[in-house]
Amino acid sequence: MIKGQNVLSSAGVYTGIRTSDGIFSAAKSQGKVAVTTTKNEITISGIRYGNTVLMVEEQWHFKRVARKITWRIEREYKQDAELEDMAFPGWHFADLSVWKGGILDNGGMVWCKYLKQEGDTYGVHTGGVTFWNAVSGNALRISTRPENNSVIASKYTHAPNNEFVSTQLVTEQPLRQRYDLSRFVSGKENVFAPFKVKKGRTSVQYELQYIDYFQEYSRGTLPGIDVDAVRELLNTTGRYGVVDNNIIGANGWLTNWKCLHEPFFAQIGMALNDSHYTKNFSATLDQERDQAMGKDGRVLSRWHNAPGDEIPGTYNRETGYYEAMWGYTIDSQTGYVINTSEQFDLNGDLHWLRAHQVACEKALDWLIRRDENHNGIFEMVNNNIADKKCSDWLDIVWASYENAFVNAQLYEALTLWGNCEKVLGNQSQAARYLQIAATLKTAFNKNLDEGGFWSAEKNQYVYWRDKDGTVHGDNLVTPVNFAAIAFGLCDDPKRIALILDQIEHRTTAENLFHWPLCFDSFKQAEVQEGNWPFPRYENGDIFPTWGYLGVRAYVGYDKAIALKYIDHLLQQYKKDGLSSQRYSRTTQLGLGDDILAGICTSITALYRDIYGIRPKWNRMGIEPNMTPALNGTTFSYTLRDTVYRLTLRVNDYVMSTQGFSVSSSKAFGASKTGNSLIFYPGNQDSTTLTINAGSGKPIAINGMDWSGSTATWTVASQDNYTFTLKGLSPGTVYRLSINGVSRTVKIQADGSVTIRQLCQPDTKFILRKTA
Repeated sequence: MIKGQNVLSSAGVYTGIRTSDGIFSAAKSQGKVAVTTTKNEITISGIRYGNTVLMVEEQWHFKRVARKITWRIEREYKQDAELEDMAFPGWHFADLSVWKGGILDNGGMVWCKYLKQEGDTYGVHTGGVTFWNAVSGNALRISTRPENNSVIASKYTHAPNNEFVSTQLVTEQPLRQRYDLSRFVSGKENVFAPFKVKKGRTSVQYELQYIDYFQEYSRGTLPGIDVDAVRELLNTTGRYGVVDNNIIGANGWLTNWKCLHEPFFAQIGMALNDSHYTKNFSATLDQERDQAMGKDGRVLSRWHNAPGDEIPGTYNRETGYYEAMWGYTIDSQTGYVINTSEQFDLNGDLHWLRAHQVACEKALDWLIRRDENHNGIFEMVNNNIADKKCSDWLDIVWASYENAFVNAQLYEALTLWGNCEKVLGNQSQAARYLQIAATLKTAFNKNLDEGGFWSAEKNQYVYWRDKDGTVHGDNLVTPVNFAAIAFGLCDDPKRIALILDQIEHRTTAENLFHWPLCFDSFKQAEVQEGNWPFPRYENGDIFPTWGYLGVRAYVGYDKAIALKYIDHLLQQYKKDGLSSQRYSRTTQLGLGDDILAGICTSITALYRDIYGIRPKWNRMGIEPNMTPALNGTTFSYTLRDTVYRLTLRVNDYVMSTQGFSVSSSKAFGASKTGNSLIFYPGNQDSTTLTINAGSGKPIAINGMDWSGSTATWTVASQDNYTFTLKGLSPGTVYRLSINGVSRTVKIQADGSVTIRQLCQPDTKFILRKTA
């Protein structure tokens, strides 16, 4: 009963097994069942079912603990046996409309509407789930704890009579898939392969809890933004790319696919703000490092449940990783490095980063070695359009040799990983990667006749150059031009205006709800025949997957345009759930059997590039780009078990926790350990202010501003403080004013200065460099 509503079918909830010769369950117990009750506890014993192949005895223990109910199931197998399936237990919900779906405790999600046919089943290697109803806000959380070193798996099925059945399976070893590596199977309930159980006892405990879904998954107060659509989009499409433990992608579980040549999975995790997703994606990158990377550093481009999409001989039936049949998608090199770098900012785990150091260096160096003509631009495996092979995410466009899209992603990867090398203490390697990035930037921005990618004639970056020097892709390819701006390769204001004004004019003229992959047609010889005639598929259709690049490109130029397309995407979600691979350029209706979780990236950009959520491995950071319409935005963000309360207005940003509160008119980062708060101006590492309190009371700092030669802040809490500023010019003299009383201070040889002061509320500090 959930708030007075019985959500189960008449079948209810029960345990059971399936052997090769029958189905046996507690629903038809062969033993004499006894019920014993005490205060807040019920025990059901004498449950017995099975046959001569395998007999099972069980005891169930229910206990009320505060606002939760625990259910412990003790099971005894009387013989060793092989099972086809089990329910430990199975929950038979009335129909597929009871819940919109279930949020899994690996960060993923089962979406009931995609269990379309009777028998459709999705199976994963995790047990906990929160089922929710988006209309009533009612939710049921089932937390799991297998005992005796057992492991748990779950499956979700469209059962007969339109029931929605959730089933847990508890075994000694992780279950294998029954059909290839398929997590989803259509029309078949047995998603897992047969498995063995041993004579003896095993047990599992469940914790059942009512959840107020609207409160538990609240996105806060988001003026000017459809907050309900944000919540539902992220909890459905955003999570759909979690195929299973260790497999997070963007194609998702329905088609059993994951592309490694996509660099935005950590960014999706940043916006989801779910520790389960973050943990799972760290494990996903571990698995890709171990199973999808060759000794030479080449990163395989895809994972799939079965062969059929691969370059012959590359599919690994044990792991599922392979090279795509359309060609060597080189952005799998950059995707792995970008995701790893950004994931480190979320998990903050130095040990984990060190475990990926060699792999990231190998992945980068594999691509760096491909600059065969030594012009600072890095070449693909294919040389010309005549090869009819791809080299990046647009997998049936024959981009080759010097590819601007891959090189733009390489620039981002080099920049991010160079900073990771600094954190790891490898300054020489950091300098090497950052220098390669700088050389690439110079080469990238040269005019076409100088070997670069800039077309002065068409005011855009072209897509690629064949080995024979032929230029291709001057048809205003949006991911290429957006990436150049978003990743910082293009920082020329004139070029930025020429590109973005052109794109906005043409998008508006066609009244498109989002940006297409390109505005004009590729030449017929440049694309696979399925892309013809224009506009069709990757030759002109709308793929919101790359929306985050558009938002990031526009946010520094015209925030109103960036917000307009975020709003358009949320409106589209309310129309169709964004449950498509792409949208037709001509009708703007959803197309394709596949769903792409990456279609949510314009909304992840809302968090990264508008609200400015920029976690770092050692702090929480915010770099907002607010507009007046968004003033009053307030929400909580949890980073590594610390809950940060954020209140954002134009040039007025407040970050607070139980231990501190900081306000500033500019971007900043902050962290607190013990009695010490560290403030990072601009959310950069070059300068810091450390505030050490004499007591353990919360620290409150208002109006923190550090720009150039002046730092100002006001202490709003009472305590005995020590302030240490680092990153100043060694040996210089500053003027320090505390509540209007001034004195000079000299900066130490290490660029630091220390100030000690007993502060009352509203104690104002000004530190200004003298002439």
